[in-house]
Amino acid sequence: MQGKIVKGIAGFYYVNTKEDKLYECKAKGVFRNKSQKPLVGDNVCIDIIDEEELKGNITKLLPRKNELIRPAVANVDLALVVFAISNPKPNLNLLDKFLVMMEYMDVKTIICFNKVDETTKSDIEDYKKIYEPAGYKVLFTSTYNGEGIDELKSIIKGKTIVFAGPSGVGKSSILNSIMDDELMDTGEISKKIGRGKHTTRHSEIFRLGHDTYIFDTPGFSTIFVPQIDENNLRFYYPEFAPYENQCKYNGCVHVNEPGCALKEAIESGEVSKVRYENYKEIFEELKNNKKY
Repeated sequence: MQGKIVKGIAGFYYVNTKEDKLYECKAKGVFRNKSQKPLVGDNVCIDIIDEEELKGNITKLLPRKNELIRPAVANVDLALVVFAISNPKPNLNLLDKFLVMMEYMDVKTIICFNKVDETTKSDIEDYKKIYEPAGYKVLFTSTYNGEGIDELKSIIKGKTIVFAGPSGVGKSSILNSIMDDELMDTGEISKKIGRGKHTTRHSEIFRLGHDTYIFDTPGFSTIFVPQIDENNLRFYYPEFAPYENQCKYNGCVHVNEPGCALKEAIESGEVSKVRYENYKEIFEELKNNKKY
């Protein structure tokens, strides 16, 4: 029997089958011997060991479309990264690290700025100017007044989506709005540190209708991208591509080299200075990681 892993916790995997049954399964020892670990989102084959109690064993992992490391999920069509536009203000360096990871994994990403009822039109336009020229779809939502929720529902229909973002940005509230049901505790914002409590502690899939799956993942406060060489980082900034062959030196990494066409584009306003400053910070972080 085949199904999809919709939750993994404490060594148990919960597999949803085409018959719309949910089996509690364990992975057989063969996976440990092959250094394979089932992930939420994996399509698998299972053997039923107790139909009445809905228990089984995972016997085979089917080929993956893709695999994310953080969050650890598989077979993703689209990533939706959620940041609050205020309370707390978005950490754009953290956002850009996430975007780099998704570009590296070749997963299309949509940026969602939530809590737009708490900000100004000027702020909204500023964030559009940073990310839309880079080729990203940018949504602005509010679970308070419902702004952007219908558009979001339309975008995710028929896809397998990963919801990601820091704690306290309203991910759970957005999911509740999409599902029209209070499926998760939304938690309270800690006023002391301006962050949310970690209301989601493990990766889990929610199914909408018959063809839409949503991964909700634990909130993150840091992201590291050590598997990327700093000299290749520029390839994961889509808006840098037009300037790749226009620099004075071949292989220009757009940091210290003279005659850099990208830096000229930044000075003229063609490319976001905010994105470029984050690029340089991530570049140095990757460079320093290689020393240890």
